[in-house]
Amino acid sequence: MDKHYKKEGKYSYFEAGEGTPIVILHGLMGGLSNFDGVAQYFPTKGYKVVIPDLPIYTQSILKTNVKSFAKYVKDFITFKGFDKVILLGNSLGGHIALYHTKLYPEKVAGLVITGSSGLYESAMGDSYPRRGDYEYIKKKAGEVFYDPKIATPEIIDDVYATANDRIKLIKTLTIAKSAIRHNMAKDLPKMDVETCIIWGRNDSVTPPNVAEEFDKLLPNSTLYWIDKCGHAAMMEHPQEFNEILEKWLTEKNL
Repeated sequence: MDKHYKKEGKYSYFEAGEGTPIVILHGLMGGLSNFDGVAQYFPTKGYKVVIPDLPIYTQSILKTNVKSFAKYVKDFITFKGFDKVILLGNSLGGHIALYHTKLYPEKVAGLVITGSSGLYESAMGDSYPRRGDYEYIKKKAGEVFYDPKIATPEIIDDVYATANDRIKLIKTLTIAKSAIRHNMAKDLPKMDVETCIIWGRNDSVTPPNVAEEFDKLLPNSTLYWIDKCGHAAMMEHPQEFNEILEKWLTEKNL
């Protein structure tokens, strides 16, 4: 991954492959929203995979909200000189992708959301644990996935450090409030971009009824389920996730 990691201006990002850009937006905690499987697969299939580091914890509190993050993504896409992109987002990243699509539809050729917030917001508050002891955080991090073993010691350490960092904690709560304010229910019926919804049947953070609601409200969406899968389908079942996404991209000529 390292040789594909770049820093230019204010942006740090992963980039691999050539072709139609797939811009991937991670969740609040990168460790719980890891796209390695996607990042390795699609560059071999004629796509350029780009994963910008989102400034979730590095901007002023006034810019710590869904709308500002969506604008950051638009500025990044412009900076890279991309005409249209496929946006893929997980959890908070899905919400940012949706909000970006609402504001800048001309930039988005296709949209992919998995375990996305944007409709059901207790997701934000509950899944990102408050301060607590290590065992509590280990349990909470494990609950994000169907198989708790996906939450490796590195991931748990990352979540623990974030939950015990006062500034990050305040920003996490600020983002959770922002997500509630930026509920997308009224916007979705007006968003006619082709949308692929990939969801874990056992997602306890954004439960399956959320995926059904997204599918109902978005005019041009297709919903795919992955069994024995929690909140991070692309980490828990990368092969199945890639197969579904590739099939959808092919069907939609993207």
